[in-house]
Amino acid sequence: MRHVTHHSDPPSDRSPGTTAPPFAADLTAHGDRIALITADGELSYRDLAARVAATARRLGSRRRLVLLAGTNTAGAVVAYLAALAGGHPVLLVPGGSPGTLDAMISAYDPDVVIRPVDGRWELEERHPVPVHELHPDLALLLSTSGSTGSPKLVRLSHENLRSNAEAIARYLDIRPTDRAATTLPLHYCYGLSVVNSHLLRGAGLVLTDLSVADACFWDLFRAARATTFAAVPYTFDLLDRVGFERMHLPRLRYVTQAGGRLAPDRVARYAALGRRDGWDLFVMYGQTEATARMAYLPPELAESRPEAIGVPIPGGSFRLRPLPGTPGPGTGDGTGDGTGELVYTGPNVMLGYARTPADLALGRTVRELRTGDIARRAPDGLYEVVGRHSRFVKILGLRIDPQQVEAVLGRHGVDAYCAGSDEALAVAVTGEADPVRVRRLAADACGLPPRAVHVRLLPELPRLATGKPDYRAVRELIPGRPGPGGGSAAEPGGGPVRGRPAGAAGLCALYAEVLDRDDVTEDSSFTGLGGDSLSYVEMSVRLEEALGRLPGDWHVRPIRELAAPAPRRAGRRRALETGVALRAVAIVLIVGSHIPLFLVQGGAHILLGVAGYNFARFHLTAAARPERVRRLGRSMAHIAVPSAVWITGVVLFADGYDPENVLLLNSVIGTHEGRQEWHYWFVENLLYILVLLAAVLAVPALDRAERRFRFGFPLTLAALALVTRYNLPGFDLRAPHLTAVVVFWLFALGWAAARAGTARRRLLLTAAVLATVPGLFPDGEGQTLRTVVTMAGLTLLIWVRSLPSLGPLNRMAGVLAHSSLYIYLTHFQVYPLLEDHSPLLALIASLAVGVAYATTVTRLTRRLPVLTRQRGRAAPRPGGETGDNGEPRSHGTAAGRQEASAPVAA
Repeated sequence: MRHVTHHSDPPSDRSPGTTAPPFAADLTAHGDRIALITADGELSYRDLAARVAATARRLGSRRRLVLLAGTNTAGAVVAYLAALAGGHPVLLVPGGSPGTLDAMISAYDPDVVIRPVDGRWELEERHPVPVHELHPDLALLLSTSGSTGSPKLVRLSHENLRSNAEAIARYLDIRPTDRAATTLPLHYCYGLSVVNSHLLRGAGLVLTDLSVADACFWDLFRAARATTFAAVPYTFDLLDRVGFERMHLPRLRYVTQAGGRLAPDRVARYAALGRRDGWDLFVMYGQTEATARMAYLPPELAESRPEAIGVPIPGGSFRLRPLPGTPGPGTGDGTGDGTGELVYTGPNVMLGYARTPADLALGRTVRELRTGDIARRAPDGLYEVVGRHSRFVKILGLRIDPQQVEAVLGRHGVDAYCAGSDEALAVAVTGEADPVRVRRLAADACGLPPRAVHVRLLPELPRLATGKPDYRAVRELIPGRPGPGGGSAAEPGGGPVRGRPAGAAGLCALYAEVLDRDDVTEDSSFTGLGGDSLSYVEMSVRLEEALGRLPGDWHVRPIRELAAPAPRRAGRRRALETGVALRAVAIVLIVGSHIPLFLVQGGAHILLGVAGYNFARFHLTAAARPERVRRLGRSMAHIAVPSAVWITGVVLFADGYDPENVLLLNSVIGTHEGRQEWHYWFVENLLYILVLLAAVLAVPALDRAERRFRFGFPLTLAALALVTRYNLPGFDLRAPHLTAVVVFWLFALGWAAARAGTARRRLLLTAAVLATVPGLFPDGEGQTLRTVVTMAGLTLLIWVRSLPSLGPLNRMAGVLAHSSLYIYLTHFQVYPLLEDHSPLLALIASLAVGVAYATTVTRLTRRLPVLTRQRGRAAPRPGGETGDNGEPRSHGTAAGRQEASAPVAA
C-alpha cells in the first residue's frame, strides 16, 4: 500500500476502554493457517497480521476517521483490519462507486481515505490531526439498507462487531477448516459479517467479486476448497439458472441466506437439496442496525418451517410491541396467535445513527431496535414475519415504499393500490388505465425491473368493510396467489417517468432534463452526474419548488435521500445558497455601476472568488484524473463559445473592439488603446485560470497532491499567487487589477473556502482576505467602497453557507445567477441605448437581454446532443464504427455528451 504522506505520531488519545475486536487484534493466534485466498495466491494469518500491523503503524496511534473503499480484495481487508486494530473508526463505502465515495468525503470530511488508485492501494492522509470528535466506542460506520451514498449512517461499536461475529460463528459452528467465498460486497453488512465471523475462528476467506453465474467462480470455489458461501434471494435465481442442483461440490458444508425474505417453497426446496448433498441451509434475519444478524432458522427446521425467521441469535432476544389495529401478542408468554412490531435487544444493537460529523461524538442513543416488521411468535417458539409496519418491503434486495409508488402513479392520473411481497410488487388499477403504461411507470418509480411488477385491471379497487384499502387482497394479485378478480398482467416495458418533480421518479426525470443525462438513477447525485455551477442554480431552484427547503449538502446526496418523505416547512421561508446570492447581487452591482445607476464596484472580483468556490465543489470530485480534465474542458467551452459568438457580433457591428476580443486574448496581445477593449477582462481571466488549472490537474503528481491536501493545496496556490498579486516580478501591467496573474489569488481563496470545514481554517482565510485585498484597486472615487464590498463578499462566502430567503426571491436570484455570464456579456451593448433616458430602465433591460441570451444558449446546448443523435441514427455510415463486442458503438451516451451548460461561476 502506497502511503501518501508521513507524519510523526502524536500522543495517543485512544480510550483505555477501546478494545479492537479479536478478529482484527488477534490474528497471530492462528499462526500459519491460511487466511486469504485469491486467484493469485494465498496469505497466512501470520503474514496477514504483519501487513495489518504495518498499515496500522502508518495510520498512527491517534484515532482518526478512516474512509475505506470496500472491495473484495486483500488490500481492502488489510486496511479494514488495520484501522480496527488501531482503534480508528472506519467509514466503509462501495469500492466501485466514485460518486458515493465523493459524497461521503464531502459529508464527513474523513481524516484518511484509503482506496485503489491505478491498481494500487493508496493511503491518503487528508488531516494529520483529527478534525472530528470521535466517541471512544465508535468502530464502524455503514450505510443503512437502501441508502447507499446517503449521509445517514449506522454507528457500530467494537462490542457490536465482536458480539455479532461471535454469535454468528457460534450458531453456524464455523471451524478453522472452513473457507468462505465472498459472494457479497465488503461494504454490505451481510458480506462484512462473513469476513468478521470467519476470521474470528481462524477460517479462510476466498476473496473474489465473481458472480455465482460465472463458471470461473465455481472453478475458484473448487480449487480453493471452499466450504461455504452467502446468498441473498436473487442469488438463488442465479443458482437455478446455472444448474446448481447438478453441481458436484463435495466440500460444501453450509449455505447462508439473508438480505430479504426467500419464498418458503424455495427455502424448503434448497433445504431438501442440501440434505440430499450433505450441506445445511441457514436462513437468517437481520438489519444493518443490528450489525448484521438478529435471528436464524436452525437448518433441521428449514424444510418443515420454511416460513419462519427462526430464533434470536445467541445473546439476543425479541419482544412484540403491540400496534394499534392489530391483535396483541396473545398470552403472557408470547405464544399466542397475536402480532406486534418485532423489537430486538442484544449487544449487537447499534449505538445509533449519524447524519452529520458532529454525531460521531455521540455515545449510545439506542437501547433496542424496532425493526418495523410485524411478527408473531408461533407455539413452537419460532418467530414469523407477517407484514411491515411502515409498508416498506424489500424486493430483490431493494427497499420499496408502495405508498410512494401510489403517489407517483397518482401524479400520472392513475388511481392505484400497491402492495409488495418479497418477490414482486402488485399494482391494482381500475377504469381505462393501460396496464403496460402503469407497469412501466411503477417500475421506473421504484427502480425494480418490469418483470417484478404485476399489474391487474379490476372493476374496482379492493377495500375493507371500513372503506380502507385492502392491501392483503392486492398482495394476492401476485401470480401464484389466488386473485380476487380477473384482469391481465401488463407486459414488460420501460421508459423515463415524466411528471412533476416530486418523488424519486420525478426527481430522476428532473435531473435527466437539467443535466441532459439518460443514466440517472435513484442512487445518482448532482455532483456524481457532473453537474456544475450554472446547472446547480437551476436545479436548486426547481428542487426547492418541488420539495421545500433543501439541505445544504443536497448536491452530494443521492436522489433517493432527497425523495424520502419529510415534513414540509410551513410558510414561505426558504434558504438561499450564499454562492447563488452573491452571483445574483454581484451581476446587478456590475451592471448598475457601469450605467451608472449607482457606484458600488467590486462585484466582478467577488465573482472570481465564487468561481474558485464552485470549481472546488463541482470539478474536484472523486472522478479519475482524465475525467476531471475532460469536464473542465467542457466548462471552458461553455464559457468560450457563447462569449466568442456574442463578441464576434460586437466587433462586426460596434466600434471600439478589436479581433483579439473575439479570441479572448486582449489581455495578452491587445493594443490597450481604449477602455472598451477591457470590457471582457473577467471572461478572459476566468478562461486563463481554468486553462492553467486544467494543465495542473493533468499532471498525475499534482492531481494526487490536490486529492491528499484538499485545503492545503489551494491555500498554497493562493500563497504563491501573492507573488504576482503584488507584481514582485515587475511585469508591465496596464491594468493590474484586471489581469489574470494578479487576481488569480482570489480564485484560489474561493477554492480554499469550499474546503474550509473548521473555524480555524475560516479564520485563516478571513485574515488572508483582510490582509491582501486592500491596495488591489487604483486610487479614485469609490475605490475604498470597492475594497470593502470585495472583502465583505468573500468573507460572507467563507463563513455563511446559506441565507434566509423567500420562495419568490429565490426564483429571482436563481434566474440572475444562472444568467450572470450572459448578462455580463450583453449589457455593454444594451445600457448605452437607454442610460440617458432612464438609468433604471437601462438596468432592467440589460438584465432582461442577458436572461434571454442565457435561455437561448441553454436550450441550444441541450438540444444539440439530441439533434446529433437523431442525425446519427438517420444517416448511419456504411460499415459504421463498432465497439469491442462487435455491436455498433453509441455516440449518444452520457460520457459522449456535455454534462452541463454552465461556466464555473459567472
